[in-house]
Amino acid sequence: MQSTHGTAPHEVVERALELSRADGCVVIADEESSANLRWAGNALTTNGVTRSRTLTVIATVDGAEGTASGVVSREAVTADELEALVRAAEAAAREAGPAEDAQPLVAGGRTDAAFTEAPAETGIGVFGDFAPALGEAFARCRDGGRLLYGFARHEMASTYLGTSTGLRLRHDQPTGTVELNAKTADLSGSAWAGAATRDFRDVDPGAMEEDLRRRLEWGKRRIDLPAGRYETLLPPSAVADLMVYLGWSLGGRDAAEGRTVFSRPGGGTRVGERLSALPLTLRSDPAEPGLEAAPFVVAHSSGGNQSAFDNGLPLAATDWIRDGELANLLTTRHTAGLTGLPVAPSVDNLVLEAGGGSDGPTLEEMVARTERGLLLTCLWYIREVDPATLLLTGLTRDGVYLVEGGEVVGAVNNFRFNESPVDLLGRVAEAGRTERCLPREWGDWFTRAAMPPLRVRDFNMSSVSQAS
Repeated sequence: MQSTHGTAPHEVVERALELSRADGCVVIADEESSANLRWAGNALTTNGVTRSRTLTVIATVDGAEGTASGVVSREAVTADELEALVRAAEAAAREAGPAEDAQPLVAGGRTDAAFTEAPAETGIGVFGDFAPALGEAFARCRDGGRLLYGFARHEMASTYLGTSTGLRLRHDQPTGTVELNAKTADLSGSAWAGAATRDFRDVDPGAMEEDLRRRLEWGKRRIDLPAGRYETLLPPSAVADLMVYLGWSLGGRDAAEGRTVFSRPGGGTRVGERLSALPLTLRSDPAEPGLEAAPFVVAHSSGGNQSAFDNGLPLAATDWIRDGELANLLTTRHTAGLTGLPVAPSVDNLVLEAGGGSDGPTLEEMVARTERGLLLTCLWYIREVDPATLLLTGLTRDGVYLVEGGEVVGAVNNFRFNESPVDLLGRVAEAGRTERCLPREWGDWFTRAAMPPLRVRDFNMSSVSQAS
């Protein structure tokens, strides 16, 4: 039995569409390759490369009561199994009731010039400059009595999307992340740094390790502080974790039906309402430099804030919050029709910036003008407490530092926090320079983010945590 891996992805898409007997059909072929490095105790431990193909068939069947859809996805489909996969999707559609989100499949006959080209691939060579620099960081850590742990991962996903309405679209998505964790020799001190990248050419493990060394030095003095509200400096990574969750909670239908923090009391949504006194803008753009993402909808199923019927719909730059005001909510074509909101599908990146954007102060400059406050490293174990207010709880990790008179004077204990990112936006006293960053908590699912450091006058550290 011949695997479809021996057949070009666009040919598999075309063959599946030819086999379709449904009223409408969408076929998505995802070609993925990944390379990774792992290290512990100042030495590489493992490395590897993987490759895979997943094929998704979405069949739509018209009926007297409406249009039904069926979705089937499988990995490593052989050529002999391709027709069975198409028939399974058609059977699933016939067995399903009318789809609530049914819409005409996206038309237009657009064809990407690269649709028939071979998929892009990554390999261990992507670490060609990164690995030697990492080895130098290992040597410095050994000489300084520190231990370095972590991993680097690079993935390349080529998505081929074809429809019975004539769309032939293709997108290549590189995704790279690196996380470094430095520890003291007795493992009593720990510091974390992370970065997101498209190709590892802009990642400097030496600079990251130097930042970790400095923070371990700060941690030599330990200070116990009680729970309470503190002026707090949030670095871009921590801001990203909060804003990504806010972004995931922007569903227009849920807001219109009164179920979220973006619901207006008495009915409707809070679109147009001011959320921050500062001119903060939270936005997404598939063409954002360094954070490029798919310029069209790729939905392997319907649910939440996506619809399989929207596959291939063009994506545009969208402001979610504009100059402090809520500007848009997530919608599919279906939920836009239900709510009267504009069509605004999800885009796979997120940028927060103040009026100054890249010209704002750095985190170091914000520390220098802090009389007394806390400097966080990152957040983790974030969980939702109350969707009506978007109240989140979580823990600080890998370094919370006390700042006095513009200088870091020592490390303090970890805390559990309770904060709503929406409420927090209204209490931001200062926003710094926006920079690309890696969300620590959500880095396995969302990597394309650029955030500024934020100063919050009264961040709620609700209890002391024993987490290290």
